[in-house]
Amino acid sequence: MVSCTPLSDATLTYRLWFAFTQVRIERNAVDADRNRSRDQLHTRRGYIGELVCFFSCAVIVRGKPMIALLVEACEAYKDFLALPSPALVGPKTARQLAYWRRFASDALAPESQRYATRALRAAFTWLVDVRYLAGNPWNAVNDPRVVRREAPISIDRALPRDLWERARHFMDRACAPADAKQWRIARALLLRMGESGLRREEAASAQRDKLRVSPHSAGVDPVWALTVVGKRNRERTVPVSPATVSALCAHWRDRDRAFDDPASTAPLLAPLVVPGSRVAEARHSDGTQPGYTRHGLWKLVRRAMEGMLREMEDLSETDRMSLHQASPHAFRHTFGTHAAVEEVPIDVIQRALGHASMQTTSICVQAEQRRMADEFESFIRVGQTRAT
Repeated sequence: MVSCTPLSDATLTYRLWFAFTQVRIERNAVDADRNRSRDQLHTRRGYIGELVCFFSCAVIVRGKPMIALLVEACEAYKDFLALPSPALVGPKTARQLAYWRRFASDALAPESQRYATRALRAAFTWLVDVRYLAGNPWNAVNDPRVVRREAPISIDRALPRDLWERARHFMDRACAPADAKQWRIARALLLRMGESGLRREEAASAQRDKLRVSPHSAGVDPVWALTVVGKRNRERTVPVSPATVSALCAHWRDRDRAFDDPASTAPLLAPLVVPGSRVAEARHSDGTQPGYTRHGLWKLVRRAMEGMLREMEDLSETDRMSLHQASPHAFRHTFGTHAAVEEVPIDVIQRALGHASMQTTSICVQAEQRRMADEFESFIRVGQTRAT
């Protein structure tokens, strides 16, 4: 028999007497809804965050079960998303750590507000579909207004061609010392994203047995091919340059692993030093040497950018700004824009990047054309100034 407390949902009038699920309390309902997306890890992670935050606010602020909130409370929560409480704002870090906070900024972007609203509406829709609830209050809540951007992605963060080439030469020099193992990891990662267009999740999950010499390559230095599973569980094959393969070989030597074994299911990248957190130690406790997590790759990229800012010479203010702003996704954009400069057909770039729409890929071309126009305008202005 379910006990009734002030936070219990056992006596709610809009609970149906028969449901197509065995859950009987709200926390189990959240777990059951989460299991719907267990095969979509990225979606599941986002849904968990939104549900846990709404669940916590309902209990702590309203003193009610999450599913006891009516339309007015849902509207108030939507307003809360636009201006979160300072107690829930903190720096980006792993979710398992004690100082993790739900929001990384005190001004949540409209797109993020809309995502949260839609995620909660979808969760409550499922609870209605399985007859756990009689109605969905989020159906009466409109999505936050979002400006439809002219370009849906920030392609301008891609590194200019000259800066990318100098960064590659710098990494080659930085990797030369025998003890520069961390730089060799960073080089292997940045080359895979900057020359193959991988997403962060794809780079983290890539395995050795999915990398092979392309059967269609006939050059002296053959191009390799890497098969990854990207967004919406779509498998695709991306090109891997000989320079990237050499960087991976150097990293595998640091790991004392045989890169020549094509049947190995080991991750292409793996940390050589285990962080001191309990979560990291538990993850590496079985001795299988697992690969990096999404957050681990993000930190690896940031440390590499900080190292370049400290040690690279002849960096202009524009170069420093590009390196300072560079995120893992910026190197994916770098691949797309540079491929467009080399006149790679746009449909080939689309397949390599895994874009569902040709329109998204065309932004890479437009961005490089816009940068080219800006550079020529500056060149012309300098020439006119000297002439006068």
